[in-house]
Amino acid sequence: MINPSVLQKLSRIVGKENYLDSQEDKITYSYDGTPLISQLPEAVIIPHSKEEIAQIVTLANEVAFAIVPRGSGSGLSGGSVPVENSIVLLMSHWNKILEIDTENLTALVEPGVITADVHSAVEKLGLFYPPDPGSMNICTIGGNVAENAGGLRGLKYGVTKHYVMGLEVVLPNGEIIFSGGKSVKDVAGYNLKDFFVGSEGTLGIFTKILLKLIPKPETSKTMLAYFQSRKEAAEAVSAIVAAHIVPATIEFLDQTTIKCVEEYAHLGLPTSIESLLLIEVDGRPSVVEEDAAKIVVLCKRHNCIEIKIAQNAVEAIRLKTARRAAFSALARVKPTTILEDVTVPRTELAPMLERIDSIAGKYNLLFGTFGHAGDGNLHPTCLTDERDTNEIHRAESAFEEIFNESIKMGGTITGEHGTGLAKKKFLPAVAGIPAIAMMQSIKSSIDPNAILNPGKVFSIKPKCEGSLPRNREQIKKFEELGAWT
Repeated sequence: MINPSVLQKLSRIVGKENYLDSQEDKITYSYDGTPLISQLPEAVIIPHSKEEIAQIVTLANEVAFAIVPRGSGSGLSGGSVPVENSIVLLMSHWNKILEIDTENLTALVEPGVITADVHSAVEKLGLFYPPDPGSMNICTIGGNVAENAGGLRGLKYGVTKHYVMGLEVVLPNGEIIFSGGKSVKDVAGYNLKDFFVGSEGTLGIFTKILLKLIPKPETSKTMLAYFQSRKEAAEAVSAIVAAHIVPATIEFLDQTTIKCVEEYAHLGLPTSIESLLLIEVDGRPSVVEEDAAKIVVLCKRHNCIEIKIAQNAVEAIRLKTARRAAFSALARVKPTTILEDVTVPRTELAPMLERIDSIAGKYNLLFGTFGHAGDGNLHPTCLTDERDTNEIHRAESAFEEIFNESIKMGGTITGEHGTGLAKKKFLPAVAGIPAIAMMQSIKSSIDPNAILNPGKVFSIKPKCEGSLPRNREQIKKFEELGAWT
């Protein structure tokens, strides 16, 4: 519990109108987009300046309470779920686009700006901000940077970290820095900017974000390719990339997801097929036409049974709805939807899909799988009911096997959702014990009192504890003690 006198100080810093502590408010901000994880905060604080944030951080160090930064709360790893003895620092109202510099191709924004609003604003000027998470209509840029979010266009354009040129950050000691800038080349000192990207709110609080923009592609062509076999769809993806074609998007939907999308959106999708690929190429008109023609040939070579090509922008949006509606469509099936993400090398895409299907059958669970086939990032989604304790336990076991299979195939436990609370116990298996120890050392040196989002990504090492275990016997004992859970 945070002492009432401390809560009063917080109220005075931001003003009574920006301090929320009713039970209703606490419940509202006790969870994010991650199912099955919640915790009531002590209060919700709404700062309006970086100086107020610095005061809050300073107070947290003095009296020992935790701060959990939060944007829209759309995250899927528990990153913005409150922890014990914490306040939520709500940043969603920091929603101004401060500058769009058409000469330097940059946009300076506040962290609470909705991602889709950035897209709209810059595209009106003939510019382009490529990262497009599935939740782009509700998620914030600050959350995207904290989680290093990806999106449908990741194959060609990369992820959020490739478009962050500068960050204004309130550090865990209350000091404020700006790292990076509009210079295209800058190697002066450590690259602190990239240090914060993907840190999940554990190392600093963003107050301004400088984004890189690029010229908007002249044109694009969107198509849906239908396959009777997941293996053939995966082989078509490999063939496209091997032919040195880099589409903006190659997305995959399995049969369960196709059926759910069709029931939800009525797009005229064939529900008897085993998989489909959504493919989009963009760029100069001549290149787009040439690449699209090659993709059609390659898909047919791998037994694609039909290809639909959008003839205009309206049709393109309709075809893309098949992928963008995937999560919403699956979420209608059962009360609880556990959406996960694993990433494997593209060559392991077909085997990974087979393993997900096998594991779902083993535990008698309903899964729908979709994702970014072009970069090997899959979203196995379990449709379940949290009221059924036995089924939830089976789901947990199934996901543990899925994560382990991904690691065995040379992949990772998360491609874009982050580690947060939901996956931190699996991080040692993919990162290794020395890497976890290094992460803990970095965290403790920057945030010695563990006030910023503690317990996310990895557990905080007690000050009385020595280094992490290094041999198998020690690791087993460490796990039995629950030190990573």
